[in-house]
Amino acid sequence: MEDQLRNLRTETLSLIGRLTDEKAVEEARVKVLGRKGDLTQFLRGLKDLPPDRRAALGQLANTIKAELEEEFDRILVEVRRNAEMRALAEDVVDVTLPGRRMMLGRRHILHRVAQDMIEIFRDLGFQLAEGPDVELDYYNFEALNIPRDHPARDMQDTFYFSDNVVLRTHTSPVETRVMEKQRPPVRIICPGKVYRRDADMTHSPMFMQVEGLWVDEGISFADLKGVLVAFVHEYFGAGVDLRFRPSFFPFTEPSAEVDIQCVICGGSGCRTCSNTGWLEILGSGMNDPEIYRFVDYDPERYTGFAFGIGIERVAMLKYGVPDIRTFYENDVRFLTQL
Repeated sequence: MEDQLRNLRTETLSLIGRLTDEKAVEEARVKVLGRKGDLTQFLRGLKDLPPDRRAALGQLANTIKAELEEEFDRILVEVRRNAEMRALAEDVVDVTLPGRRMMLGRRHILHRVAQDMIEIFRDLGFQLAEGPDVELDYYNFEALNIPRDHPARDMQDTFYFSDNVVLRTHTSPVETRVMEKQRPPVRIICPGKVYRRDADMTHSPMFMQVEGLWVDEGISFADLKGVLVAFVHEYFGAGVDLRFRPSFFPFTEPSAEVDIQCVICGGSGCRTCSNTGWLEILGSGMNDPEIYRFVDYDPERYTGFAFGIGIERVAMLKYGVPDIRTFYENDVRFLTQL
């Protein structure tokens, strides 16, 4: 039986040396070491031998089994490596082809427009200020002279977390927060996202806005007009027409909306500008003295103005985009052409 065991070892080692693929290795392993394999059957037959012979043959069989398991593991690694090398050799690479360029990301067009606007106002002497998107009703409405029963709230219907916590409808709350902590002069711009329940070609439930505030002694409507005209001509060009229209805002008096000539139709009228030839880009006005009592400013000593500009509206005019919803559809074809 010892000769039979040694012959099985020799034959198996010879077989292992001829194996060339993974499937054949597994089949050979099962044939020799499986539950019904040759070596396994030999080990089961040892129980019929006398104890003295059983021990010696059992030790030899276990030694051979360990050796064969190691050889099967070794040949399996070698067969897999050889298969990988053959696959690589068959994969012909044309080294004359140009390399594949990685697609580079870029800032969203609205962020680029916002940054350009911020830089213009910084050159005009305004400092950057920021605040939270989730705002208290007090800062979003009441401190801006919009009490709970005021009809102006209908124009800025927003999303409520509770009776006192809302998504801000403008960045004006930042102005109030700054004035609470800083005495005049105050000269800031407040960019950020704002939210209103409004959606069509020129309105979005979430949009971006830059608001400005200037409070000091002797500030007049002429200063307001000078700043806004300077901005429009710097951003759109000195030849662009603009107009101031009387309007109403609860926190400014007098108030004005500023329109710019529609660049989609050149002023002839289209559906984007409702066939008027003009498109509103911002609201503005002199600060109502009433809001100063919320921040403990002296309205007899200080005057100022505020304005708010929709970034999407400016981007539409700048790049001739007819529908505001295009900015948020995440169409890569649109985002990469601007």
